[in-house]
Formats: sequence, structure tokens, C-alpha cells
Amino acid sequence: MELEFDVKVTAGALYDYLLLHTYTSFSGMLGTLVGVFLIMAFVSTRYIIYLIAGIAIIAYLPGALFLRAMQQAQNTPAFRRPLHYRMTDEGIFVSQGDRKEQQSWDSCVKAVSTARSIILYTSRTTASIFPKRDLGDKKEALIQMISTHMPPKKVRIRF
Repeated sequence: MELEFDVKVTAGALYDYLLLHTYTSFSGMLGTLVGVFLIMAFVSTRYIIYLIAGIAIIAYLPGALFLRAMQQAQNTPAFRRPLHYRMTDEGIFVSQGDRKEQQSWDSCVKAVSTARSIILYTSRTTASIFPKRDLGDKKEALIQMISTHMPPKKVRIRF
């Protein structure tokens, strides 16, 4: 079984990944909870500072992540041109120009999906991002390839 496709990682795809990665982490959830508790404190006490602080905490993270995604998309040379992926039973091969890398399926940590992307984590903090708009009719084949080569408990992909 073999699958080949090209993807272009844009600021939007990076933002989608950063949102998922942050809000599924302990610190992302904690920040949101603190913001919600501050807004609840405002409702019960009517101290406006609680409302301002709660809204600021909740709004800060998405804004900061958006700016970070924009910066990474502009400043990372690998994101300026499409990446070519070739997936086989032996592993994942990615190339761009004359630069090539290979990853075994065993080194994949987990696979998840968002409304916009399929994300294949290669460590706790690094991942390959496959925007669904770039996959076209190869989306189902990619999901099948990932599901075949990774244990089911590591795959959380929704159609």
C-alpha cells in the first residue's frame, strides 16, 4: 500500500494545530477555567475587575496563538513551499526540494483530526499537519493508512 500527496502548511493550518494542541493540554484548559471562574465571580460580586480579567484571560490565548501561527508561517522556510508526502508500509517519507526525511510508523505518537486538518503527532510537541483542503479525494486513503499502521488507541480521527 502506498499513498502520495502534497500539502501546503499555511498560517490557518498552523493556527488550527496550535488551537488543538493548546486547548487539549493542561495549561490551556487551566487558563480557560480560570477565565470562566473570574467571569462567574463577576456575576456573583458585580466587581467589574473580575469580568475584565476573565475576558482578557479567555481572549488572550487564541489571539496569541493566531499571531504565533502567522509568524511561524512567514518565518519558517519549510512552510513557504508545499511538502511532498509518500506513505508506505515501511514509514512516512517527506520531501521538499532536495531535502528528505523518513519516519517509521512506530515513532508516531497519535493521530487526531479537526474540522480542517488531520494531524499526525511524531512526538508530544511536533506533528505533521495535513490540511483536508489539500488532501481532496485522498483523505479517506490517508485515514486508512494511518489506521492500518497505528494502534487503534492512538488514532482519534473523526470524519
